[in-house]
Amino acid sequence: MPKLNPQYLTEIARQIGFVSAVLGGFCAAFLGTLIGIKSESRVAGWTIGTATVSAVSFVCAVIASTKLIVVLHPAAPKAMAATTGSARVILVLFFILGLYSLLTAIALTGWLRSRRVGAITTAIAVVGAIVTTVLI
Repeated sequence: MPKLNPQYLTEIARQIGFVSAVLGGFCAAFLGTLIGIKSESRVAGWTIGTATVSAVSFVCAVIASTKLIVVLHPAAPKAMAATTGSARVILVLFFILGLYSLLTAIALTGWLRSRRVGAITTAIAVVGAIVTTVLI
């Protein structure tokens, strides 16, 4: 991993942590709504599963972000600065996992309604995944 300026890394962690917290809250609310649906279909199970993965991934990203911010603070003990590597990896991996699993859950939700709505939500989610991949 490249060595980044601590102030720069702190700001990245702050931004990703904020976005993860917002999206994690959305995923948790989305998951609660999905669980309330009385459907035994396979699609419902996959949608609930991907929403769960997304919510948990964003929670892990927020925790990793918080660790980075705390460890990189100028008043933090110098010995703590050596522990940023694992937090950086966890932050990036779980943030990306959260994004793609959220897009997958969004794609699957339309299939709970009908084939036509499912095709539309899947197409929109695929475009979102392509844009996300290009930007990451």
